[in-house]
Amino acid sequence: MKKFIWIFLGLIIFLLFAFLIFGYSLKPNYSGNQNLSGLSQEVTVHYDSYGIPHIYGANEKDAFKALGYVHAQDRLWQMELLRRIGSGGLSELFGKDLIGTDKFFLALGIDDASKEVVSQLNSQNIGVQLTQAYLDGINQFLDKGPTPIEFYLTGIEKRPFEIKDVYNIMGYMAFSFAMAHKTDPLLSEINNRLGPEYLKDLAVHSDTSTVWLQNNPHQSYDIASDNMTAKVFKSLKKLSIPLFEGSNSWVLGPKKTKNGKVIFANDPHIGFSQPSVWYEAHVVSPEYEKYGYHIAGLPFPLLGHDRNLAYGMTMFENDDVDFYKEKIHPTDSTKYLYKGSWQSFKRVKKSIKVKDSATIDFSYKVTKRGPILNGIADQIKGNESISMWWVYTQGENKIMDALYSLSHSNNIDDFRDGLKDIHAPGLNIMYGDAQDNVAWWASAQLYHIPDSVNTKMVYTGDNYLDDEKQYLDFNQNPQSENPPAGYVYSANNQPDSIAGMLYPGYYLPEDRARRITELLDAKNDWSAENVQTMINDVTSPVDKGILETLLGNLEISNLSEKQQKAINQLKEWDGTYDLNSTNAILYHRWTYNLLKAIFLDELGQDSFDGLMSTHLIKRSIAPLFSNPKSVWWDNIETEEKETAGQLINTAFEQSYRDLVETHGENIEEWTWDKFHLLEHGHPIGQVEALRSYFNVGPFAVKGSREVINNLFFPYTDEENYKISSGPSTRRIIDFSDIENSKSILPTGQSGNPLSEHYKDQAEMYINGEFRKMMMNKEEIETTSKSVLVLKPE
Repeated sequence: MKKFIWIFLGLIIFLLFAFLIFGYSLKPNYSGNQNLSGLSQEVTVHYDSYGIPHIYGANEKDAFKALGYVHAQDRLWQMELLRRIGSGGLSELFGKDLIGTDKFFLALGIDDASKEVVSQLNSQNIGVQLTQAYLDGINQFLDKGPTPIEFYLTGIEKRPFEIKDVYNIMGYMAFSFAMAHKTDPLLSEINNRLGPEYLKDLAVHSDTSTVWLQNNPHQSYDIASDNMTAKVFKSLKKLSIPLFEGSNSWVLGPKKTKNGKVIFANDPHIGFSQPSVWYEAHVVSPEYEKYGYHIAGLPFPLLGHDRNLAYGMTMFENDDVDFYKEKIHPTDSTKYLYKGSWQSFKRVKKSIKVKDSATIDFSYKVTKRGPILNGIADQIKGNESISMWWVYTQGENKIMDALYSLSHSNNIDDFRDGLKDIHAPGLNIMYGDAQDNVAWWASAQLYHIPDSVNTKMVYTGDNYLDDEKQYLDFNQNPQSENPPAGYVYSANNQPDSIAGMLYPGYYLPEDRARRITELLDAKNDWSAENVQTMINDVTSPVDKGILETLLGNLEISNLSEKQQKAINQLKEWDGTYDLNSTNAILYHRWTYNLLKAIFLDELGQDSFDGLMSTHLIKRSIAPLFSNPKSVWWDNIETEEKETAGQLINTAFEQSYRDLVETHGENIEEWTWDKFHLLEHGHPIGQVEALRSYFNVGPFAVKGSREVINNLFFPYTDEENYKISSGPSTRRIIDFSDIENSKSILPTGQSGNPLSEHYKDQAEMYINGEFRKMMMNKEEIETTSKSVLVLKPE
């Protein structure tokens, strides 16, 4: 018996030792020498204390090849995941539950559009050559480096990356920016089922009372003075695939700063995932230098800076998707009406590989406008054929040319010129430089839309926009350069227009915009430290105003003593979301229960959930709550005609009961830190046994929906509010002290769970802290934690 026990223990020790050796072999290698084919000379990679690579190459192609190698070393799994979305390859990883998602993305046409673009690329184009060098670096890591553990767990084989994958990743990014997929079919359903009076009280169109992005086109100034895609989005969120949500940015000109130089701030809001979306890299060659933020699989940074200029982005939120109800031939269902003549549908056949199952074949119909969504999007029902036109797949795709141009620009004129090649997704590009310029441009291929056309509805014979668009020149896009106010900003809010119209879109409410302008206008001596405090701001003047509306409709005399105590505390609340706040949870629970009381009876659960996922509901809360005459207040399931006051009172009492049931009667225990939680999810972390290994968190964190520190959570019936998106990085670049510019990532630089940099920034991020973005070569060389030398093979 003793002999058996010793043999068993020995086997356990051996297996544990073998597992440790295997695990160690999968770690990233941040030091030593590695041979790469195709290098002309050695490339030196200095890793700082947070795992950021500082890449020094003798020429640009060598540097980009090295970038591809080190990027893949830390983010190969993320690259694999992102390239599969647009090409319909998620079912091969995760099984039959993703078949519907794969069908949808294949029908969107991202993969087909990528093939078309690649077939027309000029191999002599320097941007194409650098992209290929980057991909060569990735593919050499595939051959020489360890296989990430996710590949073993999902059972997939590694395969080389190609330029088509780069465009597919850009296509997915463009899709995740678009809100029309969620909004337009839902609004058409509300209009058809309930009538137009139910739409007029929703914030469908521009709000004349909101904070506007004011245009100030290039001039000479004295610078010194749906519901339709609900299942698709749900699938992507379940896999913790990042979705682009919104963003903040402001750039302060010299007359607004203490040191008289530009200060640039940017925090793009993206769905939280693990690894986080951005990969930081400082790339240097004799002809190029940029400290950039890279999407997995993309060679050029979407955010970046050097000693001359800085740029970043927020989401423009313009409407670039149109839905059409097609007229089918009365006796031949294979034909549809297009510009007065009957055309034959194109039938497209596709195959989807499915994990642990047989490959499935499916087909769909395509018109000259785009794919027919019936049978592809589950929410499109009935016999009416609905097609979708999307500017990303219809327009000429020169996005990679634009990204190359932006990352290689040396001044504002070069930079502006590169923006015209961005047709989609719509982006607010933010800019500041060492020559004291500040600027904002809405970059997208915009087109003329008559006032008589409602772009938020499915187009029919009565509401129609010709699919042959009248495109605008880039100089007609909303924009502002060196405005008299001394700063530019964007918080995804409604822009003014210089094209004779207010451009339709899915803009966010004024909450963040109002707070940003309120703070910026108040002083003219901003420092980088002041901006650091502002980028972590958690106060909402709009929420305070909404609360005042609710309290004004409350019958205090009907409440219990403890309920009145809660109300008295609410009256003193200034809209700040600190961790110890006892007002934040009651306010949001009250808001959510009121939204259910307003909408659920008319919409039903599915459409209500769809509405909650749109930007539209965020824009509608404040105006609807202050409009007691809205048709939405009445519950159509009762004979009585309910009033706003009745629903507001009932929703408060329900909210109070909810919190007592879950957290007890002591109001002092209802602190925000118990409810507002952030966990960075990894796709493999959905397996409970692996959750603690792959996921990071959860953390209690201050902030809320639509404050500057925008840590968004969806409204649900769950007890706690699980944060789904927020600042994907926070960057502050001070041109008076460029060497001490600051940033932070939500978790860490590496996507490898075995790396020490997998989550080494997570606590700092939660606490609103920053770290240095080093650019000084001497400092980098003397402080680097490790050095990797890539040698010609």
